[in-house]
Amino acid sequence: MELELIGNEKQGKVTVSDQIFDRKYNETLVHQVITAYLSNARMASRAQKGRSDVAKSTRKPWRQKGTGRARAGMASSPIWRGGGKIFPNSPNENYKKKLNKKMYRAGMSVILSQLIRDSRLVVADRINVESPRTKEFIKKIASLGVKEVMVITHEIDENLYLSSRNVPQVSVVEVQNADPVSLLKFKKILITADGLRKFEELLA
Repeated sequence: MELELIGNEKQGKVTVSDQIFDRKYNETLVHQVITAYLSNARMASRAQKGRSDVAKSTRKPWRQKGTGRARAGMASSPIWRGGGKIFPNSPNENYKKKLNKKMYRAGMSVILSQLIRDSRLVVADRINVESPRTKEFIKKIASLGVKEVMVITHEIDENLYLSSRNVPQVSVVEVQNADPVSLLKFKKILITADGLRKFEELLA
């Protein structure tokens, strides 16, 4: 299939692989890829106390029989207020989800294909700025007719990095750092022609 190029005087076209950029949408596969990515990025940062961890006495609160009250063994019981948690969360919990490379590549291809169908993916011949100035980068993006955009390029030079890092609602990444969540989150995806070639290499 062919995609139109923007940002140059001669509005040309670039030919891309149908196998990668024209795949039928698969909601189940996309859900698996997104879920696995979010789970693998999750950190086990919370910890709860079990009944052996709370600062409570182990003395029996009252005798077993004769008081008319329910039996109680210790104040750290999970059914008591201030007692320990029955199944406490641990800071070393493992949230990793296994997703093989073939499924991940297919999922990314499905997402990119849907972005093209929804007219959310824009291809530019190249994206470069002559000096590390934020104003120049914003002007460059505005000239391409996009905003609130994720810019994907084959390689980020120092000028592009410095001029884009403080622009709100804009993210500039290299192809290998593009993730499925960001691809779906941004309203527009601006990618260079070299970036498309790199995607074809990585997802083939």
